[in-house]
Amino acid sequence: MTTRVAIVGGTGKLGGIIRDVVEAEDGFEVAAILTSSSSLDELDGADLVVDASIPAASMDVVRAAIQRGQNVLVGTSGWSSERIALIRSAVKDAGTAAVFIPNFSLGSVIGSALAAAAAPLFPSIEIVEAHRETKIDSPSGTAVRTAEVIAAARSGVGPVASPHVDQRARGQQVASVPIHSLRRPGVVARQEVILAGPGEALTITHDTVDPALAYAPGIRIALRGAREATGVVVGLDSFVDIGLRKPRATADAPVSEKGVPGQVARATGA
Repeated sequence: MTTRVAIVGGTGKLGGIIRDVVEAEDGFEVAAILTSSSSLDELDGADLVVDASIPAASMDVVRAAIQRGQNVLVGTSGWSSERIALIRSAVKDAGTAAVFIPNFSLGSVIGSALAAAAAPLFPSIEIVEAHRETKIDSPSGTAVRTAEVIAAARSGVGPVASPHVDQRARGQQVASVPIHSLRRPGVVARQEVILAGPGEALTITHDTVDPALAYAPGIRIALRGAREATGVVVGLDSFVDIGLRKPRATADAPVSEKGVPGQVARATGA
C-alpha cells in the first residue's frame, strides 16, 4: 500500500529536500504540497502529514493533522519539551502519532548522543550553534534537544555548573545548559558541545556541509518510522540504534568503550 504524504512548507529549503525523498521512496507518494497561503483543508486525504513550515505555524499544522486522525512528522524548529507537552493528550486521545525530528542528520544525532553519554562526567557543559543568517529562530531545535538529553543524562548528578547566567552574554539556558547562537553568512549548520572538568575539556562538533546529502538518509528513516508510530516520538535516535551504552550517573563512572558507527561527528580534546 502506498502512503500518501502531504508536505506543509514543501516549497521551502527543507520541504524541497523532503519532497525529493518522498518522490524517490518506494511506498510513498506526494499527495499535496502546502505553502503559507494554503488552507489546512488540503491535508484531507493524506495518510501522513510532514511539517516543514515555520515555528509560528507549526502548532496549527500539528493540531490539524491530529484532528484528522493523521500521523504527523515534524521537522520544524521550536518544539521544546514544554511545547510538545501541550499536544500529548490530544495525540493519545486521537490514537495517532506526532514524531518530532529536531535534526534529520545522522551525524548530528550521533553527536548529541555522545554529548549525553559524556554529560554525567563533566560539571561544565555549554553549546555553541551556528546557522545561516536567514534562520528565523534561536536557539536551534537541535541545540534545544541536545540540552534536554544532556539534562536527562545528568538526572543523577544534577544540573550543569553555569556561573553568571544572569548576564545576557552567557546565553540562553535550556535545561540548565547555556546555549549560544550565531547567525552569519557562509555557514549551513554547526554545533559544538563543550564539556569541561578539572584540567581538561572535550568538544564534540558536528558540521552540516550539504543539507540534501546530509538529511536524505534520516528523512527516509523518519518517514518509515512516522508511518508506523503511535503516540509522541522525539528524535531520530528513536528509530536508530546508535550503539552507545549509557554511563552510570556518577562523577567517577567509567567511559564506555563501545564504538560509534561512522565518523560524521568529531570529538576533540583540549
